[in-house]
Order: sequence, then structure tokens, then C-alpha cells
Amino acid sequence: MRVLLACEESQVVCTEFRALGHEAYSNDIIESSGNHAEWHLHGDVRDYINQQWDLIIAFPPCTDLASSGAAWFAQKRVDGRQQASIDFFMLFTKLNCQRLVIENPVGIMSSIYRKPDQIVQPYEYGDPYEKRTCLWLKNVPLLQPTNVVKPESRTLYKSGKSMPTWYADAWGKPKTERSKIRSKTFIGIARAMAAQWGVL
Repeated sequence: MRVLLACEESQVVCTEFRALGHEAYSNDIIESSGNHAEWHLHGDVRDYINQQWDLIIAFPPCTDLASSGAAWFAQKRVDGRQQASIDFFMLFTKLNCQRLVIENPVGIMSSIYRKPDQIVQPYEYGDPYEKRTCLWLKNVPLLQPTNVVKPESRTLYKSGKSMPTWYADAWGKPKTERSKIRSKTFIGIARAMAAQWGVL
């Protein structure tokens, strides 16, 4: 199967598809932080999405779309950043690819586009973390949990709010590194994607 992992610089999902014998390629406008530059299509995804792919899994940037950033939405609407991100997300919904998955955190696309087909959590796939992840699916089945475990405890704040500890810990990192950590797909979900969608 020929698979494109659009907007994936980490190569976590790409590597899992490769491990099962698929011709998979990651893609991003930045160099890959994975170990296989030969599997990475460095550049604008629009230069690659119209090639012949059996499956495209897209991870469009969520910085301007995720509910976690709602406090900055007003400014992002004014300066056009949010609309640009919406347009980029919608680009994937119009692709002429038989099998398609779009991944994003819980955010505004559930109302602007449509509700996701499912929401998955890393702790349903063996990683003890919380990260509600929306999946919009075209001609692929729902991703089935593989190993449900107890998630780690959350970090509590004086305000009464709480946050997944792994997510809170990322605040101590430089901005670019923090973004990579928070957007990276957990290995359990990556393996489930390859195992369950790589046999279609």
C-alpha cells in the first residue's frame, strides 16, 4: 500500500507503516526529526497530495484550531491566521483519494466542517496519557482500541483547572520543541493505524 502521512515530521506513523512493508512517506515543510530522511517528502504538501496514494492520513496544524487555544482565537480571526488554518484543513476534505483520514485535536473544525467520526485517547492503545484526538474518516473503519490502560494523574492548578501532566510538562520547553511534543502521535495509536488500516 502506498501511504502519505501529510504534515507528519516525527515519522512515528510512517515508521509503523514501513515496519509492515508499506511504501509510506512522511511529509512536512520542515525536515523530519525521524531517522529516515529517505522516507520524508520535504516541502509543501500540495506538491504531493495529487499523486497516486492508496491512503492519506493528514495531520494539519492545529495551533489556530484547537479548543486549548481558544483564548487567542479573537486575535487569530482578526489577523487571518485562523481562516488560513481552516482553509488548509479543508484542503484535505476535497482530495480525490479513496481512503482518507484527517486527525486534529478537539476544536472548531467539529462545527465548521462536521463532527469527527470518532475521538480516540492514547490510553486506549497502551500509552498512559490523555490526548483527545478527533478522526475524520473516509472509507476506513473506526480505529479499535488495542490495550486500555489507566492514564497518568493530571496536574492540578490553584485555579481549580487541571491538565494532563505530559502536556503541562511541555510548557517548560522552547516554543518550537513544545509544539513538536504536543503534536506527536503516541506510538500505540500509530501502531493501531498501521495494523488496522494497512490491511484494507
